[in-house]
Amino acid sequence: MREELRRAGRSGRTAERLAATFEVSIRTIKRDISALQQSGFPIWAQPGPGGGYVVDPSASLPPVNFTESEVVGLAAAAAASRGQPFDRELRVVLTKVLNAMDGAARKRAALLTDRVWIDAADDGRDTRNLRQIERSLSEQRVIALRYRDGHGVESSRRVDPVLLANTGGHWYFVAHCRTVDAIRWFRLDRIEAAHLTNVSASPIPVDSVGQPPSSARPVGDF
Repeated sequence: MREELRRAGRSGRTAERLAATFEVSIRTIKRDISALQQSGFPIWAQPGPGGGYVVDPSASLPPVNFTESEVVGLAAAAAASRGQPFDRELRVVLTKVLNAMDGAARKRAALLTDRVWIDAADDGRDTRNLRQIERSLSEQRVIALRYRDGHGVESSRRVDPVLLANTGGHWYFVAHCRTVDAIRWFRLDRIEAAHLTNVSASPIPVDSVGQPPSSARPVGDF
């Protein structure tokens, strides 16, 4: 949200537009704005017709030295990762980098990105469940799932998040299921609904998942 408001500049963003961008309620936007303000981040409400939330320009990054090729690498990753976990955050990083570059470098990067094409057609998937799962993992909160297994049987679970894993051509949400008191791998495309609770998750170590697939590794291993 900070980066979205930085990018908006003096025109700002209304609560309604922010809610649509981040796929949350207006009430959630106002709560998060309040949290940012309390943390000292300079945001204020701009009154009048069409007014919205505005961030002080001084809160932006100074110019940074990214090469055009580095920007294209980020842009290609952002385009290829649409619909994947934390894809929105990657686009925020790209926006932050572009906004921090000087005008000439940004123009050269834009010319180069026009020469890289990726098939990123929208598959129509609803990402609301994925956003809830991302928050569960990053905020370490219990999440309630309605899950359909490979036989089409639905069940309701409350789980403690452990990790997200991509293997065998599918994304999985790996969590400790409180119903069966065991680690379970939930395929993302089989999660019918996800609701983030206010209950703090139990600290489940990654080692409890067991041996990872031979082809899997943490994204921090470049």
